[in-house]
This record gives sequence, C-alpha cells and structure tokens, in this order.
Amino acid sequence: MRKYHILIAASVVVLDRLTKWLVAQNIVLQDYRDVVPGLFRLTHVQNQGAAFGLFSDSPSEWKVAMLILFSVAALAVVSALLWKNGNSMNATAVALSLVFGGALGNLWDRVASGRVIDFLDFYVGSHHWPAFNIADSAIVVGALLLLSEIFLAPQEEKVVTQQEQ
Repeated sequence: MRKYHILIAASVVVLDRLTKWLVAQNIVLQDYRDVVPGLFRLTHVQNQGAAFGLFSDSPSEWKVAMLILFSVAALAVVSALLWKNGNSMNATAVALSLVFGGALGNLWDRVASGRVIDFLDFYVGSHHWPAFNIADSAIVVGALLLLSEIFLAPQEEKVVTQQEQ
C-alpha cells in the first residue's frame, strides 16, 4: 500500500510544480488572468510567509529558515504517521499523503527561492481570499479529511474506545 501513498504525494508535488511553472511562464509577477469575472482569477504572486500569506509581512531575517524548519518537522511527523498506517489504504492514509505532498511542494519553493508561488485567487468584489496554490489545497483537503475521520468516526468505535479505558 505504501506505493499508493507515495504515488498520491508525488502526484501532488508534480501537479504543484507544473502549475507553478506554468503560472511563472505565462503570467507576469503581480498580474492576473480572469477565469470567472467577479469570482475567480489566476494570478502570479510570491508569498514569503506561510500558507495564505501568514507572516509574509514579518521583517525577521529568520522567517524563511523557521518556515523551512517547521516544514521539515511536519514532514517528519507525517512520514511517521504514514509509515504507521502504511499497510492500509483508508481516508487517513490518503489525507496524510495529501498533506505530505503539499508540504513537500511548498518546501521545494522555500528551499529554492525563499518564497512560494501562489496563483489561485477567489474573490467577491474587493474581498479576496488570500491567493494559494495546489500544495496549499492538498494540505487543506488532507487536514479536512483527518478532521472528518476524528469527528465523524462511527459511534460504536467511540463507545468501544471509551469502554476499554
């Protein structure tokens, strides 16, 4: 089963790298292309912070190093969890594979240039959700899958777990 986990993570990284490359080749930095006017456009911005622009305005000279260190630590934790769940293909394994691929995709950018290319821009009028990329999307989808596994687990499993304690 581990080969499927690797395949999912690798697919996220390849799709992330390809889309970032296409954006960098076809859209000038800080420019955009409308896809659905008034709702969605492709843009080319570079994020020096964390996901969705968090900490991008921080003047700290250690910001990039700390984000890289955090990404490496997160990859180590997710790798250990994936290894532990490596013999099954379930929602948890898929979620961890998505998070792993997304973290690796953004880490690649941070190590290579100290910033991440973001290009998916959803907005209504002048209200914009922070631009993001395929790696960010994979991380969020993976995290939502993990949360659904935690909070939406069948009740009988929860009862058995409580009785065992």
